[in-house]
Amino acid sequence: MSPDAVVVLVLAIVVVWGGLVASALALRARPERTDFPPGGEDDRREDAAPLERDT
Repeated sequence: MSPDAVVVLVLAIVVVWGGLVASALALRARPERTDFPPGGEDDRREDAAPLERDT
């Protein structure tokens, strides 16, 4: 392999594995979202259910 190809290969490996490590560390620091927007309560109304179509 040419030196240019090796440099591109190493750069691609660093980007992919670096992103994986960074995302794992970010999930480790903040595993769940704590600030949800308002209006997400489930009131379980039966009369306002989505339409079901048999197609």
